[in-house]
Amino acid sequence: MSSADHHDSPAKPFDFGAYLRTETVGGLVLLAATALALLLANSPLSEFYRAVRDFELGPEALHLHLSVGEWAKDGLLAIFFFVAGLELKRELVLGELSDRKRAVLPVIAALGGMVVPAVLAFAIGHGTPGAHAAWAIPMATDIAFALGVLAVTGSWMPTAARIFLLSLAVVDDLGAIVVIAVVFTGGLDVLALLAAVLLCAAYWYLQHKRVTSPLLYLPLAVALWVAVHTSGIHATIAGVALGLLTRVHRDPNEEASPSERLEHRLQPWSAGLVVPVFAFFAAGVPVDGEALAAIGGDRIAIGVIVGLVAGKLIGIFGSSFLAVKLGVGAKPTAVRWSDMASLAVLGGVGFTVSLLIADLSLDGAAAERAKAAVLIASAIASLVASATLYWQGRKNRNATADADS
Repeated sequence: MSSADHHDSPAKPFDFGAYLRTETVGGLVLLAATALALLLANSPLSEFYRAVRDFELGPEALHLHLSVGEWAKDGLLAIFFFVAGLELKRELVLGELSDRKRAVLPVIAALGGMVVPAVLAFAIGHGTPGAHAAWAIPMATDIAFALGVLAVTGSWMPTAARIFLLSLAVVDDLGAIVVIAVVFTGGLDVLALLAAVLLCAAYWYLQHKRVTSPLLYLPLAVALWVAVHTSGIHATIAGVALGLLTRVHRDPNEEASPSERLEHRLQPWSAGLVVPVFAFFAAGVPVDGEALAAIGGDRIAIGVIVGLVAGKLIGIFGSSFLAVKLGVGAKPTAVRWSDMASLAVLGGVGFTVSLLIADLSLDGAAAERAKAAVLIASAIASLVASATLYWQGRKNRNATADADS
């Protein structure tokens, strides 16, 4: 191609949405929002940060006069859970979780990775006020952060490793969602719950009839969110419900299914705005010497750290090992046990949902300490997993170079 031809060719437009769809970028944006929140919360601007987070707005008549932080937690995060619901539905119907044999291992690993951290957290925090609900905090694995770390430091690993971690995290999030729905539901408003069920049925009917107009779906989604919020169930469940009710099979005349189209459009917003904004308002906790000393004396916070760092490793790796040895599940192709151990450590990156559960289960200073513990544990898990993945990758490259020489 000549120089002239090169200059005459139209430049390819930059696709910011595609850029945000990569796990690496999503994890980095989330990390930046977290770092900014910690910086503001531990600076002379801490009062301003808290004033913005606690500023209330919204219609009182609908019981939606909420703080900015609550809008991020109850409102924006519903979009994240909608995208998670779409991904879960696709995995259940078309993906890894659709085949029983391939689905068994990540499901067992996820269950082990939820039960062991919860048991450790409960045992350590037992007898402390709030421990009856705080055991759920270390159950969750953050999809964005975990896959982001894997993309940065474990890019050499086979695709099967990423699919295993994704499937594990999806099942893990489903378990956390069930816990939120069961444990953190106050007094139920039966009429509001009935309205939510009817709205879900209307959404399914519109999907079944192949209706595509957003003029119908947007008001319906907002009405469902209000109904679920009013019912006493955590409002993010509305997002999961709609995601699971969205059609994943593509009709012959369609280029993509509704699930694919919605995930393609919303995932960049979820990764680039929704989760970072939630993290910005949830992660602003004091981490000075006094706060760290308080964490050291708080059995719930210690339980969260032990649950995420040690519990996830023991639960995920131990249950996977037993399942394979007993012939119940099969280890992913080309993934070694050392790789599985690194993935299990990576499961200890419990961020978005863990912070949400900390907010739901505890109040005041106890919640702040628990959230700080989540941040500390996630940082430890990220660093340990990154170090082991880097070391294993370097070892593999050296072995390949020796074999080629």
